[in-house]
Amino acid sequence: MPSFRRLFPILIASTLIASLASCGRRTSEQHYYLVANNTHLAYWQSAAAGLKKIASESGVQAEMRGPANFDPQAEAQAFRDVVALRPTGIMVSVTSPALMIPEINDALAVGIPVITVDSDAPHSRRLFFIGTNNRAAGRLGGQALVDALHGKGNVVIFTIPGQPNLDQRLEGYSDILAAHPDIHVIAIDDIHGDPSIASDKTRQYMAQTGKKRVDAFVCLEASAGEQVGAVVSKADSKDRRVILAMDVDKPTLDLVKSGVITATISQKPFTMAYIGVQVLEAIHHDPLPSLTRNYEPDPFAPVPAFIDTGSALVNAHNVDLYLHNLQMNSTR
Repeated sequence: MPSFRRLFPILIASTLIASLASCGRRTSEQHYYLVANNTHLAYWQSAAAGLKKIASESGVQAEMRGPANFDPQAEAQAFRDVVALRPTGIMVSVTSPALMIPEINDALAVGIPVITVDSDAPHSRRLFFIGTNNRAAGRLGGQALVDALHGKGNVVIFTIPGQPNLDQRLEGYSDILAAHPDIHVIAIDDIHGDPSIASDKTRQYMAQTGKKRVDAFVCLEASAGEQVGAVVSKADSKDRRVILAMDVDKPTLDLVKSGVITATISQKPFTMAYIGVQVLEAIHHDPLPSLTRNYEPDPFAPVPAFIDTGSALVNAHNVDLYLHNLQMNSTR
């Protein structure tokens, strides 16, 4: 039986699939859950596809739970409901650290391995995080924004303050914009997980002229980009604005291809879910010395602190490749 301590180097070397498949350990008694918010989004449907694929390959059960809309309280309740089922392991995307940290710690205390994906809670006892380096993704977007504005202009940012991954993206943008004093962030608007708020706000901002003219919109959350793009696309072609979006659902990619959205940042929710089940399965078969120990400051830790699933800038130069890959995977 392969050691969990040996599986991580194999995982990073992209050969974990073959390693697990050769073990012959396939049982439907193992049940893994991913708990998230706004699960109706294409982003989370991609993660659900990752769960389905790894479950089929490994002979385990894996499913997603959580509210279809943006509801941090409902996500916390979904997590509690999953814990009550005593699953083999849990992945969770943290919308509200205040709500989720106690729940994560309680699950670990009763012997359920918990890892975070997509949005982290580093102050919890979660074992580790799988997902995007969100600050780096923000820096990537920030540089694209600077280039598109030629170093000058007014910017509005749409986000959900307090959600860890979005806060980290904002930090990344701020890192880049700090060196460009002629770019002014004139508003950071909370859309409360509702993209229609971004749409309504964009209409208002589009009416501002002169020194108050908004030259660019930055969407740190997945669903806002399409909505902002739809509003801006109705404006006169001479009055188009720079738009930086997030994620690679088809409507967003189509707006990149048409030139309405300047660029978007890709993530890999499918990969987060797929690898998440793999490592939880490894933990199940090769248990850690303790589920409540803080492994992060230990240089001899059997687990990493972070598995970066990657991010990339998608613009007019490479959008066709992303559309092609999206089409190929949708037909499989």
